[in-house]
Amino acid sequence: MVTSKSRGHVVIDIEECKGCELCIEACPAGVLILSDKFNTHGYHPAAYKGDRCTGCGICFYACPEPGAITVFKRWDQMTETVDCPHCGGKYKVYSTEDEPHILICTNCMKPLQEKEITVR
Repeated sequence: MVTSKSRGHVVIDIEECKGCELCIEACPAGVLILSDKFNTHGYHPAAYKGDRCTGCGICFYACPEPGAITVFKRWDQMTETVDCPHCGGKYKVYSTEDEPHILICTNCMKPLQEKEITVR
Protein backbone atom coordinates (compact mmCIF):
# COMPACT_ATOMS: atom_id res chain seq x y z
CA MET A 1 0.00 0.00 0.00
CA VAL A 2 1.28 3.46 -0.88
CA THR A 3 1.29 5.87 2.05
CA SER A 4 1.46 9.50 1.02
CA LYS A 5 0.30 13.00 1.81
CA SER A 6 -1.37 13.30 -1.59
CA ARG A 7 -4.77 14.98 -1.82
CA GLY A 8 -5.61 12.80 -4.82
CA HIS A 9 -4.81 9.38 -6.21
CA VAL A 10 -4.86 8.02 -9.76
CA VAL A 11 -5.77 4.46 -10.74
CA ILE A 12 -5.07 3.47 -14.34
CA ASP A 13 -6.68 0.40 -15.87
CA ILE A 14 -3.65 -0.90 -17.74
CA GLU A 15 -5.78 -2.99 -20.10
CA GLU A 16 -7.74 0.09 -21.23
CA CYS A 17 -4.69 2.35 -21.63
CA LYS A 18 -3.10 2.51 -25.09
CA GLY A 19 -0.07 4.52 -24.01
CA CYS A 20 -0.92 7.67 -25.98
CA GLU A 21 0.69 9.79 -23.20
CA LEU A 22 -2.01 12.48 -23.35
CA CYS A 23 -2.62 12.13 -19.60
CA ILE A 24 1.11 12.35 -18.91
CA GLU A 25 1.43 15.56 -20.90
CA ALA A 26 -1.71 17.05 -19.33
CA CYS A 27 -0.81 16.33 -15.69
CA PRO A 28 0.23 19.64 -14.05
CA ALA A 29 1.75 17.82 -11.06
CA GLY A 30 3.88 15.55 -13.29
CA VAL A 31 2.93 12.39 -11.40
CA LEU A 32 2.22 10.14 -14.38
CA ILE A 33 4.81 8.19 -16.35
CA LEU A 34 4.85 5.62 -19.13
CA SER A 35 5.35 2.11 -17.75
CA ASP A 36 8.23 -0.08 -18.90
CA LYS A 37 5.88 -3.08 -18.90
CA PHE A 38 3.48 -4.08 -21.65
CA ASN A 39 -0.24 -4.72 -21.22
CA THR A 40 -1.89 -7.69 -22.95
CA HIS A 41 -2.50 -5.56 -26.06
CA GLY A 42 1.19 -4.73 -26.46
CA TYR A 43 1.03 -1.13 -25.25
CA HIS A 44 3.12 0.55 -22.56
CA PRO A 45 0.36 1.94 -20.30
CA ALA A 46 0.60 5.08 -18.21
CA ALA A 47 1.36 4.61 -14.52
CA TYR A 48 0.98 6.71 -11.38
CA LYS A 49 4.23 7.47 -9.52
CA GLY A 50 2.34 6.98 -6.25
CA ASP A 51 2.62 10.39 -4.64
CA ARG A 52 1.85 14.12 -5.02
CA CYS A 53 -1.42 13.84 -6.99
CA THR A 54 -3.59 16.90 -6.41
CA GLY A 55 -6.83 15.22 -7.51
CA CYS A 56 -7.47 17.83 -10.21
CA GLY A 57 -8.76 15.25 -12.73
CA ILE A 58 -7.10 16.80 -15.79
CA CYS A 59 -5.62 13.41 -16.72
CA PHE A 60 -9.12 11.91 -16.67
CA TYR A 61 -10.44 14.54 -19.08
CA ALA A 62 -7.40 14.29 -21.37
CA CYS A 63 -7.73 10.51 -21.74
CA PRO A 64 -9.53 9.34 -24.90
CA GLU A 65 -10.28 5.91 -23.40
CA PRO A 66 -13.47 5.78 -21.31
CA GLY A 67 -12.81 4.09 -18.01
CA ALA A 68 -9.01 3.97 -18.29
CA ILE A 69 -8.38 6.54 -15.55
CA THR A 70 -10.04 6.95 -12.18
CA VAL A 71 -9.10 9.92 -10.01
CA PHE A 72 -9.83 9.91 -6.30
CA LYS A 73 -10.16 13.29 -4.62
CA ARG A 74 -9.61 13.69 -0.88
CA TRP A 75 -7.32 10.63 -0.89
CA ASP A 76 -5.75 11.81 2.36
CA GLN A 77 -9.17 11.58 4.04
CA MET A 78 -9.86 8.00 2.96
CA THR A 79 -8.75 5.88 5.90
CA GLU A 80 -10.52 2.52 5.69
CA THR A 81 -8.35 -0.27 4.29
CA VAL A 82 -9.00 -3.96 3.62
CA ASP A 83 -7.08 -7.02 2.55
CA CYS A 84 -8.25 -7.42 -1.06
CA PRO A 85 -8.59 -11.04 -2.18
CA HIS A 86 -8.43 -9.99 -5.85
CA CYS A 87 -5.11 -8.16 -5.90
CA GLY A 88 -3.57 -9.67 -2.79
CA GLY A 89 -2.75 -6.56 -0.80
CA LYS A 90 -4.07 -4.15 1.77
CA TYR A 91 -5.66 -1.13 0.02
CA LYS A 92 -8.01 1.74 0.67
CA VAL A 93 -11.66 1.12 -0.16
CA TYR A 94 -14.71 3.19 -0.98
CA SER A 95 -18.41 2.69 -1.57
CA THR A 96 -20.90 4.33 -3.89
CA GLU A 97 -24.11 6.12 -2.96
CA ASP A 98 -26.09 3.51 -4.93
CA GLU A 99 -24.61 0.57 -3.02
CA PRO A 100 -23.12 1.82 0.26
CA HIS A 101 -22.89 -1.74 1.64
CA ILE A 102 -20.41 -2.84 -1.05
CA LEU A 103 -16.77 -1.81 -0.71
CA ILE A 104 -14.60 -1.34 -3.80
CA CYS A 105 -10.83 -1.78 -3.76
CA THR A 106 -8.99 1.35 -4.96
CA ASN A 107 -6.18 -0.75 -6.42
CA CYS A 108 -8.04 -3.22 -8.66
CA MET A 109 -11.42 -1.41 -8.68
CA LYS A 110 -13.26 -4.69 -8.02
CA PRO A 111 -16.15 -4.94 -5.56
CA LEU A 112 -15.54 -6.93 -2.41
CA GLN A 113 -18.18 -9.30 -1.17
CA GLU A 114 -18.99 -8.99 2.51
CA LYS A 115 -17.52 -12.45 3.24
CA GLU A 116 -14.20 -11.41 1.62
CA ILE A 117 -13.72 -8.28 3.70
CA THR A 118 -11.29 -8.05 6.60
CA VAL A 119 -11.32 -4.39 7.68
CA ARG A 120 -8.13 -3.10 9.33
